Order: sequence, then C-alpha cells, then structure tokens
Amino acid sequence: MPNPKRRHSKARRDKRRAHDALRTRSLSRCPNCQELKLPHRVCPSCGWYKGREIVETEEV
Repeated sequence: MPNPKRRHSKARRDKRRAHDALRTRSLSRCPNCQELKLPHRVCPSCGWYKGREIVETEEV
C-alpha cells in the first residue's frame, strides 16, 4: 500500500475542510401563532399545520 512521502500543510488541510461547516436551519413563521418553526412540519407551540390543528396542545 502506498504511503504519503510528505505531510500535507495546515493550509492545504483547511482548504479541503472549507465546505464542511454546518449551515443554519431555515425557519419560517407559523401562520397561526407567529412562532418560528421548521418548514413543512407541525408547529410545536400550537400544533397547527396547513391551516388545521393536527396535534392538540395544552393551553397555558
């Protein structure tokens, strides 16, 4: 098995890893309660999705 003759520099290593950063999640507003939620998912605070209540939540 071939082995590397020289070690790669830190700059070369970091250039390769330039695209590995995590991206921020995209959030949208719930049309019912205006809380931030993940798109295409039931709102965790009010339980609504696509204009109707899917999950019953406790009123606090």
